Parts: sequence; C-alpha cells; structure tokens
Amino acid sequence: MIILTVFLILGVIFFVYKKTQSKKPKNLKLDKFKKKLQSRQTNIERIFLREEEKIFSDPNININIEIYDKEDNINKKSNIHRARLSKFKKSKLNGEMIYQDDEQRIYKFNNGEKVYL
Repeated sequence: MIILTVFLILGVIFFVYKKTQSKKPKNLKLDKFKKKLQSRQTNIERIFLREEEKIFSDPNININIEIYDKEDNINKKSNIHRARLSKFKKSKLNGEMIYQDDEQRIYKFNNGEKVYL
C-alpha cells in the first residue's frame, strides 16, 4: 500500500513538472521574434519604412512640409531633403526643385535664372 501511494505521489509530481516545463518557451529569442513579426505595429512601421525609402531614392517626389506638422516629422522630412541634395544634387521641396552645385551652394531656378538661397 505504501509503495502504491509513493508511486502515485511521484506520478503526480512528474505530471505537474512536465506541465510547467511545457508552458515555458523553448527559445526566448525565437518567441520574441515571432511576436514582433506578427504584431500589427511592426507591419505599420514596415509600410512607413518602405514609403521613406521610396521618397529617399527619388529626388523628383515632392516633400511637403506643412505648418501644422509636428517637429519630429519636420526633422525627418528635412533630413530626407538634405540627404537627397547630397546624393542627387537636387530635391523637390514644397513643389519647388532645389539644386546643389559642386561648391555645396543651394539654389533654385526662378524665371530661368539661378537664385541662390
């Protein structure tokens, strides 16, 4: 009788131990990666990153800086504008094409003549 109760207690302990061990993720980094990959916020961030890459790679796409834009948004847009000027020597900002010459001076064309800014 004592042997049966000992085996029963050991069986219950073993069963509880297995249940608690199976709930723990096998690889924490993999589990974190899966959760991040499937999250809605990550998908939204990916869409914005693709849009920024598209804007960054084409200097003919207009960048509008509005009066009511937040400061971090204005900084992001101005940094994209400066990067396009450095890379392509031209960038479209608020509907005007702005150029940069070899001496790093910034200008635009107004009625066919260069106007330095």
